[in-house]
Amino acid sequence: MNYTYQLCEDGNYTDALQYFDAILRKDPTNIKIIIDKGVTLAHLEKFNGAIKCYDKALELDSSDTDALVNKGAALHSLEKYDEAIKCYDSALAINSKLVLALTFKGLSLGELGMLKEAVLNFDKALAIDDKFDLAINNRQTALELLKRDKNHK
Repeated sequence: MNYTYQLCEDGNYTDALQYFDAILRKDPTNIKIIIDKGVTLAHLEKFNGAIKCYDKALELDSSDTDALVNKGAALHSLEKYDEAIKCYDSALAINSKLVLALTFKGLSLGELGMLKEAVLNFDKALAIDDKFDLAINNRQTALELLKRDKNHK
């Protein structure tokens, strides 16, 4: 198991997938491995395959927030922002303190041009973890875009 994670750390995603598949042949309901396989597929930009993994994990446990957030991220990568937001909202309904879900939701809202709503989500994330760089940086970007839009009107 540790070897598989080291492969991923080293960027050897294809080799890691073989190990994940071997583990899943012996333990096909191992949610952690199913999600990790999805993350690995996402690193390879095989987002549809990743989503299938997350859906499989969610069939086994519909309240798995890791699967929901990762599925949202894969949908975001496919520019399916509304669907991504639904995943983040589902995860946040289970645990409202998921910094990554709040931040990713902000990113998807920003892509839809909903900058004020994006900032609100970044603010919620930063209220939980005020040092979370992804939220800090994207909040600043959204505020700059809002200011620019206001100045152009």
